Parts: sequence; C-alpha cells; structure tokens
Amino acid sequence: MARIEKVRADHYLIPLPRVLEDSMHGAMAGFEVVTARVIDADGAEGVGYTFSCGVNGGAIADILGREMAPRVKGRDADLIEAIWKDMWWAFHYGGRGGPTVFALSALDMALWDLKAKRANMPLWRLLGGFDPNVPCYAGGIDLDLTAAELIDQTHANFAKGHRAIKMKVGRDRMSEDVAKVAAMREAFGDDLPLMVDANMKFTVDGAVRLAKALQGFDLTWFEEPIPPDDPAGHARILRDGGIPIASGENLRTVWDFRTAIEGGVTFPEPDVTNCGGVTPFMKIAHLAEAFHLPVTSHGAHDITVQLLAACPNRSYLEAHGFGLENFVEDPLEIRDGFAIAPERPGHGVNFDWGKLESVRA
Repeated sequence: MARIEKVRADHYLIPLPRVLEDSMHGAMAGFEVVTARVIDADGAEGVGYTFSCGVNGGAIADILGREMAPRVKGRDADLIEAIWKDMWWAFHYGGRGGPTVFALSALDMALWDLKAKRANMPLWRLLGGFDPNVPCYAGGIDLDLTAAELIDQTHANFAKGHRAIKMKVGRDRMSEDVAKVAAMREAFGDDLPLMVDANMKFTVDGAVRLAKALQGFDLTWFEEPIPPDDPAGHARILRDGGIPIASGENLRTVWDFRTAIEGGVTFPEPDVTNCGGVTPFMKIAHLAEAFHLPVTSHGAHDITVQLLAACPNRSYLEAHGFGLENFVEDPLEIRDGFAIAPERPGHGVNFDWGKLESVRA
C-alpha cells in the first residue's frame, strides 16, 4: 500500500521566445504551468502537471494545493479510480470544468506516475501497452506567419523528425487561409499529412464555406471549426463540408466526448492536462474505439505519448511543447514521423526543478 504523505502544488510562468497568436486567444507571450508532486510514505514521488494560456494558473494551483491536497492525504495512492471519483464529486458543484478539472488532471497524472514508478514500469506498459512508436505531427501557433514563413517552419520541423504538419486557419479573409494551404501543398506535395486548426473561429456557415473551399487539398482533418458545445453544428460541417472534424481540447469530461462523438466529431482530441487526467483520457480513447474512431491528442506531448502508446486506435500525437521542453531533462524523441514512448519508469518526464524555480510565478 502506498499511503499519500503530501501533495505539493507549484506555479510557474514559461516564457515564449516570441509572441504567438491564434484566431481566438490573441497574442500569447507565455504559458502558465502548475505541477503536482505526490509523495508517499516511503518517499516515492509522482509528478503531474497542467498548463494554461496565461490566465487561471493561480486558481488552479490554489485548488490543488489548498483544497485537494488535504482531501487525499493518508489515502492509498494505488486506488486512483476511487480518488478520482471522490475528487470529482467533492468539487462537482462549484467546478464541473475550468480550474478544478485542470487541478484534478495534474493530481491524477501524478498518481499514475507514482504507480508506474512503484511498479518499475513505463506508464504505457502499465496501461496495457500497444506500441511505443506513436505517429506524430508538428503543431504550432502560426496564424500570423506568411506562407513563406510557414514553409520555412515546416522545413525546420522536418529536420526535427516530423513528417506531418498542422497549421492554423482563421484569418479574417477566407482567401488568405486557402492561399496558405495551397502554398503548403505546392511546396510539399499531396502526400504530406496536413491538418488545419481554426481554434473555434467560425460560425457553422463560415466553417462549411471554408471546408468546401479546402476540399481539394486532401486534409487529414479540420480542427475546432466552431466551439465544442454544438454537436448539431459539427454534424452539419462534416456533412456539408466533407472534411473530417477533430475536436476536444476544450472538452472537460468523458460525457462531453460522448456527446461530441455522437454529434459528428471523427477525431476525438482529449488533452490529459484538462480532461481530468490519465484516468478519463484512457476512457475517452476506449469510447472512441467503441465508435470505430481514431483518437488524437492536444498538448502535453511528453505525457501523452505514453497514453497513445497504450491505445490501439491512436492516430496522431500532437507535438507541441509550449516551451516546456526547455525545462525537462529528456525532451521527447521524434524519429522519422514517430514519437517514441520512453522505457523509463513512470511517465518518463523529469523536470529540471532548479531551472523551473527561475520562472516561478
């Protein structure tokens, strides 16, 4: 039995080398990271984290450290399902989403890391194991880049081992989006797996118009054309636009994903840092499998490679580190289009705590 002795919450602000922009979040100069460190009575430690786009980090850290930590102290850390259910219902009325679920995600991730470390297994094997070589794509916040800059960025991503690319759309003039997609196809050919991401920019009608305009470019998916709360809208975009729909990074529960899948989302896209953690992420992946759908991911690639390596229906891992790779000891290995799940015990992400201290919020 692994009794929880302590849960520590820490809050950091990771600066970006340049200000980035997408269609809805505006300019972003940095990302907030909140870490959870669960220490058991034997001194073993599991680590989890979550992140935000620059706001809410303080609330997440406070919920985790001040409210969740006392509730789990003394509990058996191996009983992750029981802890998750109790935390969900304890905080349900005041926080069925938002900062509460972000905090729960970090806590749950830390518990799984601790469990895998105690078992001396990499997390992907503990979760069942499928294949440590996970197809991946390079995702970036690149709406403001010109076509030439986007092409240069893609060459740089190829040099890092990528063989699939996601680009942002959502310019005020649809013709600019179409021209940039056309430029990518002209530069790299028809065989490059290419996705577009609108970050919820459009109305349903606008998304259908853009999807129709992009039909000839053989896109892998059209990501978040509209906010995720409109399953009927997604169904119409899929039907009339003719491009598969990816969505889920802004959904917070397995029940949300059921509604989204029934509404036409063909690439469910959970984020382990905000869907409640590893526990619900795997349930979402299995839910997608029950509908004969592939599962993809958003963010947190260092952790998520472990999860998709345990999923027979995985599609692509999003490799998008928000600068966090500069604060970990072993950044994700990407080789010839695949991210490699490490064999280190736990989830394999070891933070450089000293370096993180320099960006404490």
